[in-house]
Amino acid sequence: MELLGEGKKVLLGNEAITRGALEAGVDVATTYPGTPSSEIADSFSAVARYLKKSGRKVPFYFQYSVNEKVALEFAAAASHSGLRALTCMKHVGVNVASDALMTYAYVGCKGGHVIVTADDPSCHSSQNEQDNRMYARFASLPMLEPSSAQEAKDMTIAAFELSEELALPVFLRTTTRISHMRGVVELHPLPTKERHGSFEKGGLTVTVPDVARKLHPVLLEKMEKARHISNESPLNRIEGTGDFGIITGGAAYNYAREAVDDLDVPCAILKLGMSHPLPDEKILAFLKACNKVLVVEELEPFIEEQVKALARDHHIDIPIYGKEFGGLKRYYEHNIDIVTAAVAELFGIETDKKENPAPSIAPRPPVLCPGCPHRATYYAVTQVAPKDTIYPTDIGCYTLGLLPPYKTADFLLCMGSSVGTACGFSETTDQKVVAFIGDSTFYHSGIPPLVNAVHHNHNFVLAILDNSTTAMTGHQPHPGTPLDGMWEPAVPMDLEKVVRGLGVTHVEVIDPRNIEEAKEAFKRALDFEGLSVVISKAPCILLERKAAKERKLYTINQETCRKCKICITKFACPAFYFEGEDIKINPALCSGCGVCPQICPFDAIEVVQ
Repeated sequence: MELLGEGKKVLLGNEAITRGALEAGVDVATTYPGTPSSEIADSFSAVARYLKKSGRKVPFYFQYSVNEKVALEFAAAASHSGLRALTCMKHVGVNVASDALMTYAYVGCKGGHVIVTADDPSCHSSQNEQDNRMYARFASLPMLEPSSAQEAKDMTIAAFELSEELALPVFLRTTTRISHMRGVVELHPLPTKERHGSFEKGGLTVTVPDVARKLHPVLLEKMEKARHISNESPLNRIEGTGDFGIITGGAAYNYAREAVDDLDVPCAILKLGMSHPLPDEKILAFLKACNKVLVVEELEPFIEEQVKALARDHHIDIPIYGKEFGGLKRYYEHNIDIVTAAVAELFGIETDKKENPAPSIAPRPPVLCPGCPHRATYYAVTQVAPKDTIYPTDIGCYTLGLLPPYKTADFLLCMGSSVGTACGFSETTDQKVVAFIGDSTFYHSGIPPLVNAVHHNHNFVLAILDNSTTAMTGHQPHPGTPLDGMWEPAVPMDLEKVVRGLGVTHVEVIDPRNIEEAKEAFKRALDFEGLSVVISKAPCILLERKAAKERKLYTINQETCRKCKICITKFACPAFYFEGEDIKINPALCSGCGVCPQICPFDAIEVVQ
């Protein structure tokens, strides 16, 4: 297994973080999966399974927690037991964990605790592109930012050491391009040790107001120490010389470095590997050595604003450029072309512009997989729900219900918001409301708003799409599955019992692949006065394929087919395609789910004999 190997290996940035944690002797790792962070946790899970299969002891405990807040709290307890812990999540996961995080900064840690936040500029797989460097400032916690796979590994180790030196959790911030880049990583030996934690009573760890007042000044003193460390840290380094300077870090450093090399300009680059607190003394010395400076960073002007404030406070009167200079924007990720244009403008260089750029090819729109049970659920709902039905949706594969022909996604904020917003729509409109949420998302943050709905007797339908996995991020286990992240037996929650236990009286469990059964269930739910829950239960089709279950293949009888196109325009399974005027089924895509014969009004879809 490469992650446990020696020498040099080509690793994903996320895999390099896992390897760094292993080299640092991590004892506990926790997560709630979310792109672009998922491979960090999945690598821990894979290592645990590999070691178990080979009869070796797993030197760490790993958990897919129910949500990011619980993941952080679990790891905080491990840290206060003297163990090294890592918690990883996508950027919006920090929002979920922030209630615990803000106070955790006051309490501090004992064993090193690294919190990985994987940001997503350009919203490749997220509902926003928030810049979590702001959380480092907000919570008063240190932050490191790698620019390569090698740095991802090395900075993970450095973050553990820094955490223990300051007695503070430390952020390690990546972005999608760093998380998913591949690079050669030099591996060092893995430590051998036993995991023994012990919690010592008597510390200032119960944050009643009097304790919190004592701890806040202590936190600020720790961050002042962190500032001195930042000024001395080799993670913040100057490359090259020149009258013009660039201050940058993270993925943006790679673009700036390449732009300077391509343009062959004399330029000093201050690379910030520790982005909070900034190395103020190093920055001031850099500013004094330059005639003008360009700050290259993605998303918010986090570094730019602090650099300008330092220059103003120390009467350094040089031009400092950043956002809105040379095409550098406050939104979306940068790339080499954007940064090269900005560096060229800094140096007054005319760059070649393509007169006739090649037309970009439109990306293939995302679709539900052939055989996905969510498609059958959406089809059944749209057949019986009124046209003006409001469809609050949630985070998962089923968000694709937004697209035609289903159009069963009208409102989305965050994990679990489908249930909370359904409560609001049901009370403020006269329209029917059908909310959609997945099983993993329901456990993550759908239960409290459902309690709210029961207590206030809100009138809407909640469809829980139970495909027995956390599908979109890579089929990770959740509280409804029988195995945990280390592939040990776990206690699976019974979703129906959970819902009934919360007080919901109208609950039905259906297999959406039986279209008539599904339609009738949703009819009854829509007619019911009050809260109703339909659990639409069928396994993710990708899990079915992994299990290599025997499947039927379907074809269209061209003599029977009337070309009504319902299979394409209403059901929209990607396995259907046109060949001239005929509609056919691609056998390579057909999953054999058996739903399409039920929606054909002319019985033209038949099993291949």
